[in-house]
Amino acid sequence: MQMDPPNAQCQSTFSAFQKRIVLVAGLICALSGTMGSSLPSGATTSLSKYFNIPSSSVTMVLVNSLYMVGFTVSPLVFGPLSESLGRRPVLVGSYTFYAIFTLCCAVAPTYKALLTFRFLAGTSAAVPNAVVSGLYSDVFVDPKTRGRAMALFMLVSSQGPLLGPLLSGFISVELSWRWVFWVGLMIAAIGLPVVWLLPETYGHILTTRPSQATDIDLAESGKHGFSAAVERISEMLTRPFKMVAREPILLFSSLYLAFVYAMMYLFFQAYPIIFGGIYGLSQDRVGLAYVPIMAGVSMGFAMFHAFEAYHAKAKKNEHPWTQVEEYRRLPLACLGGPCIAIAPLFLGLTAKPGIHPAVSMTVSGIFFGTGYVLIFLAMLIYLSDVYKRYSASAQAAASTIRSFAAVCLPFAAPEMYHNLGVKYACIVLVCVSSVMAAIPFVFLGARQKLRAKSAFEG
Repeated sequence: MQMDPPNAQCQSTFSAFQKRIVLVAGLICALSGTMGSSLPSGATTSLSKYFNIPSSSVTMVLVNSLYMVGFTVSPLVFGPLSESLGRRPVLVGSYTFYAIFTLCCAVAPTYKALLTFRFLAGTSAAVPNAVVSGLYSDVFVDPKTRGRAMALFMLVSSQGPLLGPLLSGFISVELSWRWVFWVGLMIAAIGLPVVWLLPETYGHILTTRPSQATDIDLAESGKHGFSAAVERISEMLTRPFKMVAREPILLFSSLYLAFVYAMMYLFFQAYPIIFGGIYGLSQDRVGLAYVPIMAGVSMGFAMFHAFEAYHAKAKKNEHPWTQVEEYRRLPLACLGGPCIAIAPLFLGLTAKPGIHPAVSMTVSGIFFGTGYVLIFLAMLIYLSDVYKRYSASAQAAASTIRSFAAVCLPFAAPEMYHNLGVKYACIVLVCVSSVMAAIPFVFLGARQKLRAKSAFEG
C-alpha cells in the first residue's frame, strides 16, 4: 500500500522560522555546490605548473569534468532516496561530505588524488539539484510562493558556477591553486550550522514515523521485510529512468536544460581560448568575462519577478489565459530561447582583434545570462508544478541528463574552436540553440495532449 498524505496538512505544521531555515539551507547548498563545479577553472595555469601538465591538455579538463560526473551519478540515487528516507538526512549528509571532500582537494598530494576528491565532492554537491525542488514543494504550498523560492534557488545556482572562475582566477595568481579550495571550504563551513538545523519536510516521512505505518502495511500485505525493501529500493532507483522514458515533458525539458547548461561549461573552456588567444588576456582578466553573464542572470531574475506580478494582476482580473498552468511558467522560456541563440552569434561575429574584447564579452554575456536563467526558472519550476509528488525524481532525471552534457561538451571545446575557428564554432551553437528554442512553444501548443498522457502528474 502506497501512502500519499496531503501536503497541505504537513505544510501547516511548519513555523515561519522553519520555513526560513528550509529556504536558506537550500540556497546555501546550491551556492557551495554550484560554485565548486567551476572553482578550479581560473586556476588552470597554477595547476598545470604545479603538476607539470600542459595547460592545453585534455587532462586539465578533468578537474571540472570529474566533478560533473559526480553530478551525473548522484541525483539518480539521492533524488528518489529523499522520497524514501526523507529530505533532511540526504541534504545534511551530502553537504557535510561536500565540505570534507573540498578540504581533501585543498591538501591533495597528487593530481590523481585531486581528481578523485573532485569526483567525490561533485557526487556530494549534486544532491540539492535533485532534492531542493521537492524540499520547497513540501513547505510552500502556494504556487506563487513556491515559484519565488525556486527562483531564488535558481538565481543562486546560476551565479555559483560564474563565481568559481572569477574567484579562482585572482586567488591562484596571488596565492596558489590550493587556496582556491581553502576559500571554497570556508564558504561551505559558514553555511554548515544552518544546514544542520534543517527540519524534515517530506509529508510521507512525517506521517509514517509516529505510526510506523510502513511496517504495518508490509505486515498486512504478507510480504517479508527483506523482499519488500528490495522491491522498494528497486522502484525508487528506477523511477527517474521510467519517467524519462514515458514522459515527453520531462524528456524534452531535460534535453533543453542540458544543452543550455552544457553551453555554460563549454564557455569555461572556450573563454580562455577566445579572450586569451585573440586578445592575449591573462587568466585573472579572462575571469572578468563572466561578470556580464552574472549581470544577465540578475536581469533575467528581475524579468521573472516582473512577469510574476503581471500574471498575478491578470489572474486577479480573471483573464482566461491565467487559468492555464503552462502560461504561468513557459512564456519566460519562450523569451529565453532567442537570448541563448543571440549570445554565441554576437560572440562569434565580434570576437576579433579590431573590436575591443569588452564589446563581445559584455553583450553576449548579458544575453546568455538572461536566457539561461529564464529557461531554467521556467522549465524547472514547470517540472515541479507538473510532477508535484515525484518532483524529486523528475529533477533527478533532469539533473543527471544536463550534468552528463556538461561533462561531455567541454571536451569538445579545444578541438571545436581550434579547428572551426571562433566564428564557425559559435555558429554551430547558434543553430542548435535555435532548434531547441522551439520546445517551450510546443509544450504550450500541445499542453492538453501531453498532460493527458502523463502517468506521474500530480
